[in-house]
Amino acid sequence: MAAISGHCTFRSHQFPLSFTVPVASSSSFYGEALRSSSVSLASPPSVHRSLISCQASSAASPPSSSVNGTAKGGMKDFLHISDFDKATIMKILDRAAEVKAQLKSGDRSFAPFKGKTMAMIFAKPSMRTRVSFETGFFLLGGHAIYLGPDDIQMGKREETRDVARVLSRYNDIIMARVFGHQDILDLAKFSSVPVINGLTDYNHPCQIMADALTIIEHIGQLEGTKVVYVGDGNNIVHSWLLLASVVPFHFVCACPKGFEPDKETVEKAQKAGISKIEITNNPKEAVKGADVVYSDVWASMGQKEEAAHRRQVFQGFQVDEALMKIAGPKAYFMHCLPAERGVEVTNGVIEAPNSIVFPQAENRMHAQNAIMLHALGL
Repeated sequence: MAAISGHCTFRSHQFPLSFTVPVASSSSFYGEALRSSSVSLASPPSVHRSLISCQASSAASPPSSSVNGTAKGGMKDFLHISDFDKATIMKILDRAAEVKAQLKSGDRSFAPFKGKTMAMIFAKPSMRTRVSFETGFFLLGGHAIYLGPDDIQMGKREETRDVARVLSRYNDIIMARVFGHQDILDLAKFSSVPVINGLTDYNHPCQIMADALTIIEHIGQLEGTKVVYVGDGNNIVHSWLLLASVVPFHFVCACPKGFEPDKETVEKAQKAGISKIEITNNPKEAVKGADVVYSDVWASMGQKEEAAHRRQVFQGFQVDEALMKIAGPKAYFMHCLPAERGVEVTNGVIEAPNSIVFPQAENRMHAQNAIMLHALGL
């Protein structure tokens, strides 16, 4: 028996509490939300869908492993791919393929989200993220609530920690698409239900899970493939690097000088010793022997004032028919969309037979369904 002291909140009334409960050596009240730099944020304990929420501390209860994500009574956040081990990532991808096959067959009997609601916070608007999450949650029996940029104004009209605790009491899961990465970490820290990272300026884990599912469908496996990203070293690149720190494959980022991905994230992926990681400024050399050539817009949302400058700097980094010819006849083209045709990629490449951008877009829904199933422990 281990003594734990803390406070307990019952509705809106707080009172001191001291009690004795058994604590197993393998249990933990605290999870970790890890940044790429391995800085952790403690997550408060919770009792899901209960009127009572207790916060407590005990030296007998060490932090849970980051491999399992942020623990919340058996449920988990999905903030970074590298929060999970290879077996878990592959299990989620296998589940995505399984549930996708069932939905594609027309069978709608699988409704694990029946009676559940999801709050979707959008500080950044998006077609694919909204439709894929909302449709996917609905098809599996749940109800999703859209909260746009003007509905909450998180961090301005109301503090993130308050938004997290309020939405947790109404909903079973929260998805957020935000600008600052600290916002998603704070949501996860103060929420008592799972939080799914729908995108931050730092990373986009749901997109890369969809990408991995697409590669497996078309190539047969992710392990051992060569994925070459051509363009800005942005949040998509960071997510590929975090996946490469867990699952073995060859990842190359070809970008202009000064537009390389975050140095600490590159070092973390390289030090993991799982995958071959290369950062180069030569796209023609990079794509040789590629299984996948991947592109994204040169100026992301919030960078549009830099668009003209970037178009000059990124000359030579457009994925065109000549670059795909260097990659070889077996190379697939991928793009997370939306694409600026004629800028980072030509219309001919997007419409070519080896372009898999639209199966890739569809897989956002299927990968996210599996992520939510895992987060909710279903």
